[in-house]
Amino acid sequence: MPLALARGPRMRTQNVLLTAFLLFSLVMIIWLTMGITYGLKHGPRMDAPPIGAGAGATGGANALGELFAGNKANASAKEKEQPKDLAPAASTPPSPAPAANLVDPTTLEQGFIILVNDKVKKSSASDPIYFASNVTGWNPGDAAFKLTPQSDMKWRIHLTKPKSKGNPNEPIEFKFARGSWDTCEVNADLSDMGNRTLPKIDILKLKTGEIPTIEFEVARWADERPNAKPKGDAPATVSIGTLKRLQVQGGVGNALGQTRDLLVWLPPGYDDAANASTTYPVLYMHDGQNLFSKPATAPAEWQMDEVAGALFKSQLVRPFIVVGIPHSGSTRTAEYLPPVTTEIVSPGRASGTSFNPKHDIPDPKNDSKGPEQTPGLPPQGDAHLQWLRTEVMPRVERAFRVATGPANTGIGGSSLGGLISLYAGAKFPDTFGLVLAESPSLRFGKNEFGKTLFANVTVWPTKVYLAVGTAEAGAGNRASDDYANAVKALDATLTEAGLSATRKKFIVDEGATHTEDAWAKRLPEALRFLFGAE
Repeated sequence: MPLALARGPRMRTQNVLLTAFLLFSLVMIIWLTMGITYGLKHGPRMDAPPIGAGAGATGGANALGELFAGNKANASAKEKEQPKDLAPAASTPPSPAPAANLVDPTTLEQGFIILVNDKVKKSSASDPIYFASNVTGWNPGDAAFKLTPQSDMKWRIHLTKPKSKGNPNEPIEFKFARGSWDTCEVNADLSDMGNRTLPKIDILKLKTGEIPTIEFEVARWADERPNAKPKGDAPATVSIGTLKRLQVQGGVGNALGQTRDLLVWLPPGYDDAANASTTYPVLYMHDGQNLFSKPATAPAEWQMDEVAGALFKSQLVRPFIVVGIPHSGSTRTAEYLPPVTTEIVSPGRASGTSFNPKHDIPDPKNDSKGPEQTPGLPPQGDAHLQWLRTEVMPRVERAFRVATGPANTGIGGSSLGGLISLYAGAKFPDTFGLVLAESPSLRFGKNEFGKTLFANVTVWPTKVYLAVGTAEAGAGNRASDDYANAVKALDATLTEAGLSATRKKFIVDEGATHTEDAWAKRLPEALRFLFGAE
């Protein structure tokens, strides 16, 4: 009995502990069950992003899979990547043309057309744009790569498979120039620009045989820079006699307020001691930059030094001085155009460019057609002659031994230069007694300018030389007949005014065109007539 009583309290203690353990276990099981249930319902709390969400909105295939499966963590990451105020995405732009469709335009059989927009409109029919490139050996005045003006004021050239002159495999590089590197294109701020290249052409956008057009824009030209010299002052050389440069100020058009270089040719023997007191007649020639050597802008030269030198040597003419007066560039038309009514339009050809009937001789059916001129610049022939008589001639007479008076003073030129020379002789016969007019521009459309301008002239210079070809605008062109007939009409006017064969000479050159070659061929006869040995 005492033993049983001794074991009773211990058993009760064990039972209590066992009961407590079981209850604690049950509570833990219930707590774990609730925790698992809550976790299954709400998902586990994770500070690190789930797999695939670490890349945000671009989490890759795992992220996309989790988003499709309902993983909100990835969606939350995507939200954080996008600004809240971002506008809806625009429609997807069209994809660029596949590289296989883009080709170098120089490989196209039909070639390609380049269009140039001269923003400042400094170029003109008398001052054209050239394609200066490694195709031409970087010649800025290659006649084969001269652009043609269009009616919309843009310039155009069609090129077919051009290749670099140095290396046919190298890409084409180029710039636009107006006959020299002194007049090449520059940036809008007048700084030098790099070479241009051609863009690729998408051949899928071309119809069969279609010629693609590539447009460019010229912002400014190098001769717009401060203190730039007027175009036409490129170095010239002579093979006979001596060529001097003489600076004069101003002129009209582009030359206004600038310095211009006269090209003064002195005959052989001028500097000999034996001739120290000898004075020489002088011939002032318009478009003087292509008299003695061929500049980049001219297809040929007059060969003035060779022709005059040979005539001196043969004693067929008395020695004389030639003064070449470079024109003012793109404003040459206004510079050489006498005052006329607005219905009469000058052909405006610049000596030193190939003849272009569209600009030299407008369509006879359209009297209003004519050359491109600087906007707002009226004919300034009178101002030009004023400058010639008050600035150029006194400057020459101070610098060289010149015989003065009309019998010793000639003036000449071709095309518009011939026109202004005739005008000078008719208006100032007491100054210019000798006139040389090659292919003078006297008729435009239906207007016979010669009759209008010279109808009331009663006193003419001592000697007038006239010449014209029968193919000035090309063989078989009606405009050539009109051009030649206008010069013939002026010859009749001179005859009616009393000029005999000793005072005028008129040549109609069969088949001759409007070129320096034709004028050089006729030059010996012109000089013999005007300066024949007495």
